[in-house]
Amino acid sequence: MTLRTLDSLGSLSGKRVIVRCDLNVPVKDGVITDDGRVRASLPTLNRLLDAGARVVVVSHLGRPDGAPEAKYSLEPVATRLSELLGKPVAFASDTVGQSAQDAVAGLGDGEIAVLENLRFNPGETSKDEGERRAFAEQLAAFGDSFVSDGFGVVHRKQASVYDLAELLPSAAGLLIETELDVLDKLTENPERPYTVVLGGSKVSDKLGVIGHLLPRVNTLLIGGGMLFTFLKAQGHEVGSSLLEVDQLDTVRGYLEKADELGVTIVLPTDVVVASKFGADAEVEVTAADSIEKTAFGASGLGLDIGPETAQNFASIIEASKTVFWNGPMGVFELAPFAAGTKAVAEALTKVDGLGVVGGGDSAAAVRALGFADEQFGHISTGGGASLEFLEGKRLPGLEVLGWS
Repeated sequence: MTLRTLDSLGSLSGKRVIVRCDLNVPVKDGVITDDGRVRASLPTLNRLLDAGARVVVVSHLGRPDGAPEAKYSLEPVATRLSELLGKPVAFASDTVGQSAQDAVAGLGDGEIAVLENLRFNPGETSKDEGERRAFAEQLAAFGDSFVSDGFGVVHRKQASVYDLAELLPSAAGLLIETELDVLDKLTENPERPYTVVLGGSKVSDKLGVIGHLLPRVNTLLIGGGMLFTFLKAQGHEVGSSLLEVDQLDTVRGYLEKADELGVTIVLPTDVVVASKFGADAEVEVTAADSIEKTAFGASGLGLDIGPETAQNFASIIEASKTVFWNGPMGVFELAPFAAGTKAVAEALTKVDGLGVVGGGDSAAAVRALGFADEQFGHISTGGGASLEFLEGKRLPGLEVLGWS
């Protein structure tokens, strides 16, 4: 089976097309602080609008509990989308109610509307298939066909991701096509040397991807909060740093497996240790095996990779032909602990080959640190979906579009 693409839908002029985007962007006091996902939706939306379709955009934002919450409204997103498209975007204040019905009915050829947050309706994420299906049927009434372009949600079996694709003639949008093309390059005959950089807070979040990628990569760089579980697995004390004791045996198993496969797992040689969690903390750079020998003793918190490690990681990344990075190297939101993440991002911009930022916190980090999307080979819009794909898991939102 192959992924159904936009061409499979035929002529769309005058047709109502529901597009499931992932417009789940950070909003603070009604202002979008990172519009990366909104911009990622533009190629598909412009393609449909230029074809004369009547476009109905649906998405979620945040995690409201099945009822309206003002802070999770998509209205600021509709406003930003209008600015980026350079044309009016109608906004419906509900998902399937009178406002949505009026907005859809009012569309002319080449016009676009955004419906309110899908998760204001409990049917969107319901575990009850009947309730979920009933909501999808209400949404389906607004369209003649369906385009799935929210890569960040294709690992979810939700009404607007799965059921809607079953109810209407459906296809993948251009963003999903692009994401899958990149992920295919990461899993099928990647150009070598192939390096994977993993960070973030928890080893448990990355266990599946480590296990699946170990036989495929040349080098694995470990940073972020998860590095301390690796250090502890090697017998080093880590003070009060983040530690998943229940994963120690699993990590030891991965270290042994890497040796058997000839894969190099590179752990930090130095770390930035703080007296507390905060931008005003006292900090000390120390060897990775000497965290408790700092002035902070056993209360010291490791919050970033050290400068020696950052330089080493950067050298390995720049010498690679394929690089996938998921997860910050430290608490990048706080200036004293952002240097490791910035060094990795900088190195990724210099890769002579394919350098991929794996969505989620990594994508937020590079933008927060001042990097432009265009500096990287690809920035994924779906952290969780990317990881599950790389773990070899089946993604329902893709399978329903013919992917296997």
